[in-house]
Amino acid sequence: MKTSMFLFKLAGAGLLSIGLLFSAGNTALASCPAATVADMKGVKSGKYPQQFELSEFESNAGCKMTFQGNPDIAKLNAKIRGNPSSLPAVADRLPSEPQVVVPYDSIGRYGGTYHNLSNAPEAGTAGFMSVRHVNLVRYSDDLQTIVPMIAKDWKWNADFTQLTFYLRKGHRWSDGHPFTAEDVKYWYDNLALNKDVIEKTKDYALVAGKRMIVEVIDPQTVRFNLPAPKPGLLAHFASSFAQGFQPKHFLSKWDPKLNPDADKMAQAAGYKNGLDVLSAYFGNSDWMDTPTPMLKTPKLAGRLPADTTPTLESHIYIADSPDGRHLVANPYFFQVDTQGQQLPYINEQDEIYVSDNEVRMLKLVNGEVTFKSQTLQLAMAPLLLEKQDAGKYSIQLKPEIAAPTFTFNVTSENLEKRKVFGDLRFRQAMSLAMNRDEINEVAFFGQGVPQQYVGFSPSPDFISKKWLNHMTTFNPAKANALLDEVGLKDIDGDGFRELPNGEKLILNLQFATQGIAGEVVELVGQHWSNVGVKCTVKEVTSDEFRSAQSSNQLDVGMWRKGLPLPIVQGNNAPFVPPFETYFFLRTGMLWAEYIDTKGAKGVKPPAYVYQMMDDINGFQSEPAGTAQSNKIGARLVENMTGNLLFIGTVLATGPIYHHSSLKNVTDFKTHSYEYYWNFPYRGTQWYLDN
Repeated sequence: MKTSMFLFKLAGAGLLSIGLLFSAGNTALASCPAATVADMKGVKSGKYPQQFELSEFESNAGCKMTFQGNPDIAKLNAKIRGNPSSLPAVADRLPSEPQVVVPYDSIGRYGGTYHNLSNAPEAGTAGFMSVRHVNLVRYSDDLQTIVPMIAKDWKWNADFTQLTFYLRKGHRWSDGHPFTAEDVKYWYDNLALNKDVIEKTKDYALVAGKRMIVEVIDPQTVRFNLPAPKPGLLAHFASSFAQGFQPKHFLSKWDPKLNPDADKMAQAAGYKNGLDVLSAYFGNSDWMDTPTPMLKTPKLAGRLPADTTPTLESHIYIADSPDGRHLVANPYFFQVDTQGQQLPYINEQDEIYVSDNEVRMLKLVNGEVTFKSQTLQLAMAPLLLEKQDAGKYSIQLKPEIAAPTFTFNVTSENLEKRKVFGDLRFRQAMSLAMNRDEINEVAFFGQGVPQQYVGFSPSPDFISKKWLNHMTTFNPAKANALLDEVGLKDIDGDGFRELPNGEKLILNLQFATQGIAGEVVELVGQHWSNVGVKCTVKEVTSDEFRSAQSSNQLDVGMWRKGLPLPIVQGNNAPFVPPFETYFFLRTGMLWAEYIDTKGAKGVKPPAYVYQMMDDINGFQSEPAGTAQSNKIGARLVENMTGNLLFIGTVLATGPIYHHSSLKNVTDFKTHSYEYYWNFPYRGTQWYLDN
């Protein structure tokens, strides 16, 4: 398709809107007005946008709410193994003060199955997870305002060393068991900090490397006491897949530290010990979509009390296989709409795994998918736009936050490559050899902005423009000169450079389409080959890429990378070796090992890395926008970008796909993971109009 035709369609896509013709809910049964974001029916705004606490809504609307439930909920509950067979009335399943959610366009209708398409069990699933996801708080869809979710509200003390959350009385897990502050404390003390469960404590669970103290004030009040200020802790809960709670009543009985009979119980069920069962359920990870016992231990799964852990999410797993997963609505979910109808509207969710990108595209253009954004690249947009009428779906094109980024393995197992990759002149040369204008035109249809990786996206005011443009000007002559200085010469005259010891230098560029467009990788490979650095390009699965990256086997890493300032305030991983977690772009694996083992193993990082580690802790202790925060942030950028640990390319846009049957989908602000995909856009009030 010609660029001009694509631009025409792109412009049209920017004007897409959701035109809903009628309100599908049963409003006759409720005494409260059917308020929506589109028409609030005179209801006064509340403390937080697009949602209320029950008493607040009733006061502002001048009504008394009655509750209705999904007529199919008993049938759905019967599919949840381990749940009681009989359900209380809907008013008794809800908290005493449920959260009232204002639908975007119309009151929804119950029923239907949401069809999702992922790459593999832990590849491309975050977008699907984010539809049903819950956490203590979340970002509203303006991506600026943090609003309550599981917590009714919160309060900071004056110096950001004490964060108190207020929970809902009567809130229940999906099996009907009460959810209380004890579930928050259990998650932190017994899972997040338990090295038998998570071998290396996650950075977000610490403050300047030290643990917090989680204090239960009463069943509905829990307090995080921090060893130093960390204003970004709230932003972490608002944007992370890692939930700040787990069902103590369900998981703790398998923990030998908490239950002396845990190992005996586990062995009776066919498992090695209690921790083996805990792993089957919790997954030894903070990733909320680890395979369930149905998939991890299928022969033994039926001998455990339930197929998966109870959840506070809108839907819960009832089936898990190598081909996909299936979920049904949580009968105890805590939200209602403005008519008192318990959410979610959608009865079931079905997820299938397709590793082949061509097959995924075929399913999308055929209209077999309900919603998709993750793993969709701008290069896919022309075909998706062309087929949207026939496939009965719509495409939004929205700005990315993270840009395709490359990194060289500065701790490569190949000592000769390690020496070269660790030389700043080499990294400068490889950045200058990239023709970002060509990348923008060919891979992004001229819609992107070439820029360097600076650690923050969008760029805060404290970042000088010189860093956004650092070593981004296409200059092959300078690149060749720098490569000569490093000692990379074409010894045998074949047009490609050898390593200083005479060995062939070949960069194996392995990429996964979930993280980066193949067109970008092929162009960069050609650019580097043009300055004498031979490259091979190979597509691999996301799991293959992550495994090779984590085992220090890659020459070059490549994935989208970039985080907004509020997220960096709560997540220091991007500035601490290996500079991200398992699922994202990393480098310096042996630097991380050296730090983790206090020098017993690995490779000692250079001084600027230690400076970044100190600075990120200081940065997170300061409120954003203060003079000290800006000073530290600028130094973080200077060390990260000046040393070109990560090399940026082009910040562009990405497609968001939704089927015409899916209603209450609003206009997204970004196509991005960074605010956790669909989480701000309230998937619990989406509904299907078939």
